[in-house]
Amino acid sequence: MNSLWLAIIGMTVFAIGYRFYSKWVAEKIYRLDPNYVTPAHQFNDGVDFVPTKKTVLWGHHFTSVAGAAPIVGPAIAVYWGWLPAFLWVILGTVFAAGVHDFGTLVLSVRNKGQSVGTITSKLIGKRAKMMFLFIILILVLMVNAVFAWVISNLFIKFPASVLPIFIEIPLAIWIGYAVYKKKKSMLIPSVIALIVMYGTAVLSSIYPSLQIDLVKYFGGAESTVLFGLDGVAMSFFVWIIVLMVYCYIASTLPVWKLLQPRDYINSHQLVVGLVILYAGLVFLQPKLTAPATNAAADVSWFPLLFITIACGAISGFHGLVSSGTSSKQLDKETDARFVGYLGAVGEGILALAAIIAVATVFATKGEFLNAYESFAAASAGGLGNFINGAAALATGIWIPADIAKTIVSVIVVSFAATTLDTSVRLMRYIIAEIGSEYNFKPLTKTHVATSVAVVASAALVLLPKGPNGFGSGGYLLWPLFGTSNQLLAGVSLLLISIWLKRQGRNYLVTFIPMIFVFFMTLWAMIQQVVFTWSGLGTQDANMLLFILGGLILIFVFWIILEAISAFNKKEPPSITHNM
Repeated sequence: MNSLWLAIIGMTVFAIGYRFYSKWVAEKIYRLDPNYVTPAHQFNDGVDFVPTKKTVLWGHHFTSVAGAAPIVGPAIAVYWGWLPAFLWVILGTVFAAGVHDFGTLVLSVRNKGQSVGTITSKLIGKRAKMMFLFIILILVLMVNAVFAWVISNLFIKFPASVLPIFIEIPLAIWIGYAVYKKKKSMLIPSVIALIVMYGTAVLSSIYPSLQIDLVKYFGGAESTVLFGLDGVAMSFFVWIIVLMVYCYIASTLPVWKLLQPRDYINSHQLVVGLVILYAGLVFLQPKLTAPATNAAADVSWFPLLFITIACGAISGFHGLVSSGTSSKQLDKETDARFVGYLGAVGEGILALAAIIAVATVFATKGEFLNAYESFAAASAGGLGNFINGAAALATGIWIPADIAKTIVSVIVVSFAATTLDTSVRLMRYIIAEIGSEYNFKPLTKTHVATSVAVVASAALVLLPKGPNGFGSGGYLLWPLFGTSNQLLAGVSLLLISIWLKRQGRNYLVTFIPMIFVFFMTLWAMIQQVVFTWSGLGTQDANMLLFILGGLILIFVFWIILEAISAFNKKEPPSITHNM
């Protein structure tokens, strides 16, 4: 089958979903008010609350939620065949992710820019709020560990991508200064920054002297450096420390100085990257060599598909970004549809590109089945298969494969880094909120909370021992990340449903996808916690995942029980607003 048909069908569904369904939701369900004074104006402090043009905010929002997950998840899920992954991405984006991301943004705006954790206290109760905050805390901690792990490994595997990534930081600071102090347009400086980054990527691919290859600097993979670590392990350690220092600085700076302009650059990277991939697809029109369904799969796709592809179909982390940073920057309430729903569509387009890239990179079906001989093999090789597949598509518009691999890895690292420092900022908010709730004032201080966040994140990615040796934390946490992420999405949809019901509106728009997400995710989570990670099944026990997964499972069931009572209460609307 010609892979171009997947792109055409997917894009058509996304366009119809945004043009008609999201408009109906905005007007009839969420009832956006152009005259509503958003928190960005009400609490404008120039640091976290900053009114922002919707195109710039979309760039921040999308690149914060995208990361590597909408690439890695679909690249792994093609293991079950391209058809199940394709259907879940397009239908999940339109009917689940769109209303979830859009809804959490609106709900937060109507609650003074508060996070979904705080809003839980108003809609369900204080006990549920604390349970939810701890779920969120565990999730963002895992996000930090997983994405730091992904970036460090990409820096080691593609050293030509390092210099373009680091060049983006001073360029973003320059753009932030030019826009917010000199009142200049952000578009032209952002395009210039992109040209500089990609020009550096091309030069780094051609000239090895521009590649920051720590493994080579440490004497090679077989050398022993410090503490018994070889060249690869030592490189990984150094990159983790560098990333944590960067996250500390980036997450404490005012959003206009680095976060917004860097994310705006990255939004253009998305456009450029997707144009390259889809243009290459049009010219090459490669055949889908992966099977539509993989009858040889050793693990059932039901229900694991729905947690393997989280970002790209629906993701609870998006609700944290919507209510954690984006709601504090929304200029007009009517911009929420553009930022929230279209942000979800953008991620769906990226996930669709990942499916096509992996499903066409192998010359034959046999080669695909060899590479995806097991779910473990798919998990280990998914990201690399995407980069190779994307590079192959880029050759369709005459970009050399080596240069294309560097550019694709730059895009992936840029998105992952954006998610990483946004997640650290969110973790700082949550730690401060917990400190305030328990009257432990040191945790409410910005630098104390940020220090706790970065140290805990570094420890989680570096300390656990696993099959990848030193620094296996991110690899080990990936299975739990998917289930926790989807459970968080289910709780967020539950909050929106309760709010809509109390407002006397049609809550089925969020209630139906909530039931589906809870059913699939709880089923998968119970399977993993009880029969896999506990050691009761055929696999050895994994106490890290068993303890974290068990805690999350208990907290979620507690929240659901509290919510059932709250859902049936006939209380006045929790949020006063002219409807």
